[in-house]
Amino acid sequence: MRLRLLLATALLAVAVPAGPAVGQTPTAPPGAYVDLHDAAPTIVIEMRYRTTHNFLGRRVPGYRESTCILTRQAAEALARVQAQVAADGYTLKVYDCYRPQRSVDAFVAWAKDLDDTRMRAEFYPRVRKSRLFKDGYIAEQSGHSRGSTVDLTLVRTPPRRQETYTRGDRLRDCTAKARFRDNSLDMGTGYDCFDPLSHTFNGRVKGKQRANRLRLRAPMIAAGFKGLKEEWWHFTLRDEPFPETFFDFPVERAAL
Repeated sequence: MRLRLLLATALLAVAVPAGPAVGQTPTAPPGAYVDLHDAAPTIVIEMRYRTTHNFLGRRVPGYRESTCILTRQAAEALARVQAQVAADGYTLKVYDCYRPQRSVDAFVAWAKDLDDTRMRAEFYPRVRKSRLFKDGYIAEQSGHSRGSTVDLTLVRTPPRRQETYTRGDRLRDCTAKARFRDNSLDMGTGYDCFDPLSHTFNGRVKGKQRANRLRLRAPMIAAGFKGLKEEWWHFTLRDEPFPETFFDFPVERAAL
């Protein structure tokens, strides 16, 4: 009986091979991912996590190049959006694209360190850091790691010169009128602003700011993306090719 049980177990293992653990897929499938500039060379790239101007206040592990990597389907959909907004005198600007799981892990570790609040004055001035998990701003897994999620905004063309952030500069509230002078349209908050005002349809965001959010959202939805209610800048391709797989290869062209 024991021999028959061992044989049955072995046959089952051959018939149903184990898949990679979630978050432990270290390489990109050949041809599945592309550099966004290969699909849409006019989109502006500003990879914030490659810089120190983010809520951690330092470069994030996993971002080896200032390159936007996306699944081929997401990149081609963004190229269609870019063609549409360009006809109206705008360009897309992306802040984040594919995000390795190791980067998400760095976010989680930072969020658990309640003493590290060096960037609070800009990115979460009215939200306690202890609430970032509960309020949904930080999570142990991110759709970005599946490769079809993008954080982005709209910029008038030709893009105006924007303010340069240097580590140690005075921080300014991301919801204030005198916030960091990004060259994007006024969306009511800055990027990665952990605040209810960043919620896409927050009723306190009106007039030009609300219109600008809709100006970004409409072509994204038409191209097959869905938005995130908590973040006006966050969109995921509805028919993403890897809905259950979280990748962990670094952000660099050599990984493609």
